[in-house]
Parts: sequence; C-alpha cells; structure tokens
Amino acid sequence: MFTGIVETTGTVVDATADEGGRRLRIEPDVDDATTEIDFSDLHHGQSIAVSGVCLTVEAFRIDPTPWFEVFLAAETVAKTYLGEVSAGDRVNIERALPAEGRFDGHLVQGHVDTTTEVTGIERIGDDWVFEFDLPASIERYVVQKGSITIDGISLTVAERGGGHFGIAIIPTTYDVTTLSTKSVGDPVHIEVDVVAKYVEQMVSGYVEGLEDRLASNVRGE
Repeated sequence: MFTGIVETTGTVVDATADEGGRRLRIEPDVDDATTEIDFSDLHHGQSIAVSGVCLTVEAFRIDPTPWFEVFLAAETVAKTYLGEVSAGDRVNIERALPAEGRFDGHLVQGHVDTTTEVTGIERIGDDWVFEFDLPASIERYVVQKGSITIDGISLTVAERGGGHFGIAIIPTTYDVTTLSTKSVGDPVHIEVDVVAKYVEQMVSGYVEGLEDRLASNVRGE
C-alpha cells in the first residue's frame, strides 16, 4: 500500500527487453538538495511504486550510488507507459508505507487503471494547472474535489468537465515530482480512488435488487 506522497524522483539508467517482459534499472535521486531520503533499506522483494506502478525490487545496490532493478511483466508493459521509457527518463518513486508510518495522501494501491495524456499546462502565479483527457472507462470514478493518483502522486480533482479534468499543482509538488518535466501530449498513469470502487460494488447489488423489485411491480407480480 502507498499514499501517493512521492519520496523522490529517479532516473532510468538502463532499460532492456527480458523474456516475457522488460527490466528497468533506476537510480533514486539521493543527492538532490530537495530530498533527504535514505535508501539504505533497499532489499530484494521490496514493493516500490515507480510513477504509480507497484513493482518488486529484484536486484539492488546501496553503495556508492543506490540503484534498484524491477521487472515489468507483459501485462505491465501493455497497460502502462513504462514499456516505452528509456535511459535518461525520469520517474517518481515511493516505497511502500511502513505499518508505523505517517499516513498522508490517500490510499494508493499502485494498480494503474489506465493511461491518459496531458492536454494542457498553465502557470497561474506560483501554481500550475494541468489538464488531462478523461477516458470513458474511469469517468464515473472521477469527481470534483475527489482524490486521484497521477503518475503515483496523490492529487485532488480541481475541475471536471466533459471528457477532461483539471488538477491544481502547488510549487512543492511541481518541483519534487516529474510533473515539472511533462509537456502537452505526454502520457501519465491514472489510478482512481479505490474507495469509489468499493462503494460502487456495495451499491450495485442494492440497485440491481431495487430494479428487480420495480420490474416485478410493473408486471404485477
């Protein structure tokens, strides 16, 4: 489980095809003045979110420069844009939430629902407004002022219209995530709020039962 509070960014230093998928080697930004993240606890089997995609550390090094390797299964390659990244590309990094950790952001599983693209970027004072295309497959889960995860970042929907939605980005989020590298037309990962999915599932049974009773009344049964 993650929170969508990105710990740091990282750089893809190697991307290679592997049997049944793809393998990435990533170097976290540990010397950046904006982060004080200690990656000395890297270990095999650790869950780690890479731009919002939950992956497993399969190899790693701590010194002198930390790096870790993750494997992308065929499904991950097909459903995310990580199959297209190459050496030099930037990614967001968040390790799984420890049981005793502070819970900020919102519940994030690292299970990408879909990808979409940036359709607009505007700077307003010190802040930024990003606009994204809203795929029909997730429209019902995206509500104004609701939580959404973009490339692993916990954000709030500021505006929702027909076929699009907007996010207001504060300077800190812009500076410490890959949003500062995005341009119009670039892809992003979307994970909708899992709570919305649970509510939909719980309510669907009630709605179906109500529809059956109404149909029976109409038939005079």
